[in-house]
Amino acid sequence: MTEILTLTALSILAAGFLVGIVVGLTGMGGGALMTPALIFLGVGGGEAATIVTADLTAAAVYKTGGAAVHAKEGSPNFRMAGWLILGSVPMAFAGPYLVHFFTTDEEQLDRVLKLSIGFALLLAAFTYALRLYVNLRRVRAGGPTGDPDPKVRPIPTLLVGALGGILVGITSVGSGSVIMIALLMLYPGLSAVKLVGTDLVQAVPLVLAAAISNIAINGLDWGIAIPLIIGSVPGTILGSKIAPKVPQSFIRRGIVVVLTMSGVALLDKAGWAPLGREETHPVLIGVIGLVMAVLVPVVWGFLRKGQGLPMFGAPTVSELDSWSYGGSRTARAAARAGVGEGSGPTDDRPVG
Repeated sequence: MTEILTLTALSILAAGFLVGIVVGLTGMGGGALMTPALIFLGVGGGEAATIVTADLTAAAVYKTGGAAVHAKEGSPNFRMAGWLILGSVPMAFAGPYLVHFFTTDEEQLDRVLKLSIGFALLLAAFTYALRLYVNLRRVRAGGPTGDPDPKVRPIPTLLVGALGGILVGITSVGSGSVIMIALLMLYPGLSAVKLVGTDLVQAVPLVLAAAISNIAINGLDWGIAIPLIIGSVPGTILGSKIAPKVPQSFIRRGIVVVLTMSGVALLDKAGWAPLGREETHPVLIGVIGLVMAVLVPVVWGFLRKGQGLPMFGAPTVSELDSWSYGGSRTARAAARAGVGEGSGPTDDRPVG
């Protein structure tokens, strides 16, 4: 019990609470934010394996709650979720063993994991931005706004699950960011509530398998897992409650910047050759963040112009991210109430 009351435990609790708020505000998956935050805090000696295991354990708790809500409301496509699970669970379980097959040296293992997480964060940032662009094109094309029962494509869906499973098993990142965009590409007409519910249902066994596998190999540091759960759950609830009052478009743009900075910083921390070895470059990370903060809105504006829209205004980033813009009131309400990556509330105020 004394381990829960230490300064380190309080910092983990605070990190969990803050990341939980962001998850509640935006629906962004916690792994992409929590894992790098804990690594930079240096908890558990800054060892990536220890942090990934604790993060997956905490995620298994709050994702189960979200999935239960959606299952009760009947929103998931269980056949689609079943094919995703068939691909993701074995790969999530095998992922940590695959890493340990190639190296058992603790220092080398830590470097491999940090490199993997760094690249996974960059992939998450890219897929997050790509998802917005795909939805922008769909809105402009007048594409389908919802299909409650699309024909499931077993093999592609299974492969999507396998990709998400290996990413989550190794890095704890990808259960929402990567799988969501892949499902959106495979099933562009799937309604928002079905997409969110399906992702949450498949995420529970996926995260559980990844957590069990990592615990079996690395053990579980309860001194990290308990305060992480205690902090993240109320943070997520609070974020969900205040979400309608917060300008979502700014937050979502910021997430792309933060994910990119975190990914580059972890690659730097792991000594990736293009960034230099045995030395961190905080100035480089800061410059990348500043450049992105300036360029992202400009690039997005030109993409909007290319689709015949003004550079700024409706549909806002948050409206596109909810998959409910132009859809039914039911889908929009579901997206506002949903829990999980890409299911955050909309903000109908145009953002310049």
